[in-house]
Amino acid sequence: MTSERITVAIDAMGGDKAPAEIVAGALAAAAELDVDVRLYGREEDVLAHIPEGVVPDGVVVVDCREVIAMDDEPAAAVRRMKDASVVRSAQAVRDGEADAMISAGNTGAAMAAALLRMGRIKGIARPAIAVPIPVPGQHPQVLIDAGATVDAAPEWLVQFARMGRVYARARWDIEEPTTGLLSNGEEEGKGDTLRKAVFDLLRKEPGFIGNVEGSDLMKPGRADVFVTDGFTGNIALKSIESALRSLATLVFQTLEAADEAREATRVVLPLLLRAAEEYDPDLTGGAVLLGVKGVCVISHGSSTAPAVVSAARVAIECVRAGVVQQLRETVTDAG
Repeated sequence: MTSERITVAIDAMGGDKAPAEIVAGALAAAAELDVDVRLYGREEDVLAHIPEGVVPDGVVVVDCREVIAMDDEPAAAVRRMKDASVVRSAQAVRDGEADAMISAGNTGAAMAAALLRMGRIKGIARPAIAVPIPVPGQHPQVLIDAGATVDAAPEWLVQFARMGRVYARARWDIEEPTTGLLSNGEEEGKGDTLRKAVFDLLRKEPGFIGNVEGSDLMKPGRADVFVTDGFTGNIALKSIESALRSLATLVFQTLEAADEAREATRVVLPLLLRAAEEYDPDLTGGAVLLGVKGVCVISHGSSTAPAVVSAARVAIECVRAGVVQQLRETVTDAG
């Protein structure tokens, strides 16, 4: 735990709406969250989106001349572009210039930069992406891994489960988080070769409740942590995002379908918008890469300014909760 003022390094050039939305979000975070911000990117591009070009107190612009694009090969780009904004952001955490980093750019590059610059926590075989999945009326579920490690060994998923439990406990004060193995059925024995092997290992772990299905995601009363490999986890995450977007489109189309519905919209729409806030990707704060020696928050590629503020809020919570130190103390080599 820490009560000291926190500094967050933000990749200003990462994301579909960079640098404009990223810079706007960084300035808002510095003003609203009592946090210092270091913006990494081409200085002239960053300053162009700061009102009157005057950098406010609590914000520092660090000039970086290289940018890793969304379609660049992540690991090769990180090794080649040492002055890239995402690489310098990760290096700032390693060098103690920042307590956490945020990037909405190339996800693979953010992971590679964090791994290569910060390093992996001793005893952890592979990092994993932990994503909060909103659940009506309760704290979010944690989906891990959501894409960091596509081809995973059974022992690695055990570590993902352990990291997910640490994260759930630290972020949402869940005293004893429960863990479920994402599979194609609840019954023991369901799943492919990987899941059957993981099930036998997880049954020895505290909090394990058995297999869970995709239909259990976003369902109250199910597991606090859903553990899977990065391939399946990323598909599950994208499926949820697409379903929510389709549902929102259907609702708004229905509200515009007839005069009576449009009349009701004046009453219903504000209620719907408030209820939908907890499902808005811009307000969930992004994913956290667990297993590296620093806090790394990966925001959605289409992040707007509010998404950057939310990501900063997550970064601050992780630093203050001591997530990295708790992982060091709790998660050991599962092999």
